[in-house]
Amino acid sequence: VQLQASGGGLVQSGGSLRLACTVSEYTYNAYSTGWFRQVPEKEREFVAGITVSGSSTYGADSVKGRFTISSDNALNTVYLQMNNLTPEDTAVYYCVAAGGSSCEHGVQYWGNGTQVTVSS
Repeated sequence: VQLQASGGGLVQSGGSLRLACTVSEYTYNAYSTGWFRQVPEKEREFVAGITVSGSSTYGADSVKGRFTISSDNALNTVYLQMNNLTPEDTAVYYCVAAGGSSCEHGVQYWGNGTQVTVSS
């Protein structure tokens, strides 16, 4: 199982970043995928998810209207477009995979994290 996240960095408040998660072909076609984030001393927080078919997406209330999850079947890649970032979005972002239609619960695989830092 390969979940390789990239695209993090430092951005000013109000700016944008796009994270990418390259997924192994089997995992991409068999599991729902998505993103979680974590700040030090807090539990990991669900951010957004997308179904195996890519037909359905869902996200946490805290990012609705600002973050968009999408996928590219030709590249086996899941993206998280993050707009209008605030310092509260600063975290390590993890790409995940889960059986079933939702990765919000029951994550089975965690990829590496990528740091997103939003300055005020």
